[in-house]
Amino acid sequence: MTDLLSTSLGKLRVIGFIEGVSFLVILFVTMPLKYVLHMPEANKICGMAHGLLFIAYVILVIMVAIEHRWNFRKTGLALVASIVPFGTFWADAKLFRKED
Repeated sequence: MTDLLSTSLGKLRVIGFIEGVSFLVILFVTMPLKYVLHMPEANKICGMAHGLLFIAYVILVIMVAIEHRWNFRKTGLALVASIVPFGTFWADAKLFRKED
């Protein structure tokens, strides 16, 4: 794990994973709690954490894109992956691991 955190690409992979999990928790846990069981508290807390993780992910994608001289297509795919369910997991497997 410490090897992953020693590079900007590794940090992106870790934040991408956590951001992806937080997005899925919002979609499949906190949103149903909010709208079906009328319990909005979990959505507020998880939503704030996800928002911060999303911002960190976008910043890291831009930093890594500059550092590794990614083309516009690869950078765009990495950014779009953050708004699609399971997208960051796909990005890790298809975009980020090619740099290893």
